[in-house]
Amino acid sequence: MRALVILALMVAAAVATGQELEPRAYTNTPIGVNFLLGGYVYTEGNVAFDPAVPLTDAKLRTNNFVLGFAHTLEAWGQSAKLSIVLPYSGLAGHALYLGDPVQREVTGLGDPLFRFSANLYGAPALTMKEFASYRQDVIIGASLVVSAPLGQYDSSKLLNIGANRWAFKPELGISKAWGAWTLELAPGVTIFADNHDFFGGKKREQNPLYSMQGHLIYAFRSGAWGALNATWYSGGRTTVNGVLNNDLQTNTRLGATVVLPVDRHNSIRLHASTGATSRTGSDFNAYGVALQYRWGGGL
Repeated sequence: MRALVILALMVAAAVATGQELEPRAYTNTPIGVNFLLGGYVYTEGNVAFDPAVPLTDAKLRTNNFVLGFAHTLEAWGQSAKLSIVLPYSGLAGHALYLGDPVQREVTGLGDPLFRFSANLYGAPALTMKEFASYRQDVIIGASLVVSAPLGQYDSSKLLNIGANRWAFKPELGISKAWGAWTLELAPGVTIFADNHDFFGGKKREQNPLYSMQGHLIYAFRSGAWGALNATWYSGGRTTVNGVLNNDLQTNTRLGATVVLPVDRHNSIRLHASTGATSRTGSDFNAYGVALQYRWGGGL
C-alpha cells in the first residue's frame, strides 16, 4: 500500500507542478512489488496547469484522469522506487489575464511524469517476509521527478494542459515515527527549462520554485491511515522575451488524506486540499480518489 502515495504524489504533480500535498512519500516498502493505479482529481477555482500564469477572477474547472505504475527495488542496500504517471485532463472556464478576458475548453494528454526515489538511511531493502518485522524510526531519502513536454499544447492559446518544456524536481525527505504517529518534512525545488514557443511564439523563462511539505500521519491497526498535510512554495518568477513579470509565487495549501485497505492486493485513497494563502495561481479546491492494485514480491 505504501507505494500508493508515490503514485498519488505524481498524480498531484500532474495537476499542478510544485503543489503536491502527499504524505508517506518516504517510507520503506518491500522490494520486487509492482503497483498499478488509476485515479481521478477534480479541481475548481484559480487553477491552471501552469500556475505562474497571472490569472485573476478565474473560474476554471479541471477533470483529471491518471494511470500510474510503480516498481520497488534495491539501491545501495536501501529501498528505492521507479514510477511513471500518464495523465489525461479536461480544462474549461474563463479568467482575466492582465485585465483581458480569456476562456478555454480543451481536453488532451498531460505531460507524463517520471520519478526515481531512493532511501538513504533507515529503510533497508527487505523481502516481503523480512518486512513483517520492520519498524520505522528515522528515514532519510531523496527523489527526482521529471516532467516531459509531451502533453497537449497550442502556443496560440494562453491556457493549455501541457507546459511545452522540461521540468525537474529534486527533493529531500525526512520521516520520523513515534508509535502510530509519523512526522514528515520534504524540502524541494522545481527547475524549469525554457519554453521557446510561449503564447504567440515568445520565449518564456522561469526561476526555480522552492517548496516545503509537512505531514502529520496516524496509522490504524487495521492498516488504514490518515494525514493532515501542508505545503508552502515560493519563487517561479517568469521572464517573457527578456521582460521580467510580476508573477512571483508565494502560496500555502492545506489538505487531508485517507487510505483504506480493501484486501491484500487492493486499496483506496481519498484526498482533498484547498488554498490557504495565495499570491499567484493556487487559490483552488481539489478532490481526488485513487484505486490501487499491487502484485509481485511474494504477495
